[in-house]
Amino acid sequence: MKKLIAGNHKMFTGVKEGLALASEIARNAAGSGNAQVVLFPPFTHLYVLHQQLQGLPLETGAQNCSDMPEGAYTGEISAAMIKSTGATYVLLGHSERRTLFGEGHELLCRKINQALDAGLQVVYCFGENLQDMEEGHRFSKIEEQLQAVFESFSQDELDHLVLAYEPVWAIGTGKTASLSQAEEAHAFARELVRNKYGTDAGNALRILYGGSVKASNARELLTSSEIGGVLVGGASLDAAEFLQIIQAAG
Repeated sequence: MKKLIAGNHKMFTGVKEGLALASEIARNAAGSGNAQVVLFPPFTHLYVLHQQLQGLPLETGAQNCSDMPEGAYTGEISAAMIKSTGATYVLLGHSERRTLFGEGHELLCRKINQALDAGLQVVYCFGENLQDMEEGHRFSKIEEQLQAVFESFSQDELDHLVLAYEPVWAIGTGKTASLSQAEEAHAFARELVRNKYGTDAGNALRILYGGSVKASNARELLTSSEIGGVLVGGASLDAAEFLQIIQAAG
């Protein structure tokens, strides 16, 4: 299975700048046969990126979606609206959504259900913060975050799920979990999936690593059989560095 290389552009770039960045990445990623590349730009970019980059090896996703299908919810963007832009993925449960916007398990489950109904692939983020790790609650936090959303997925719907492990203490800090720390978390999450859905489902599920991924550490992470790809933040805003990460997939 190809490694999934995902770039989360957060609240950066205007449409023109974002299109230029995505175009450069897509054009130069064409020879990276072992990588599936997905960009998560701001909502405002999704439709134009899909229109301009058709035929190039790059998919798009949204960074969030509403938990409601439609209605008088000013400022919200539904999963069906995202799907209509040509996007194929949505990123849910990112630590910034949890900590800055107070998103909890019940809300995230509703969002997941909306995404599945719209036919989107869900990249669901999970991971512990520094306090969890220091107090020995690392794995109980991971289990809590994953068990909370398993009820949203039937075994048939697991094809629409990608997990992304992001140790919160390593996001935007320049710190990166060691390979052994990342592999421990991935193996633990995979075992939870096996226990819920069966061995084959757990083995097949892609789990990404996200937490200050850079060109300098991407190759080590991507050589691990436990790590199915990477979720890249700041480094995805630099086309040259992001392309090096894509190339590290082999």
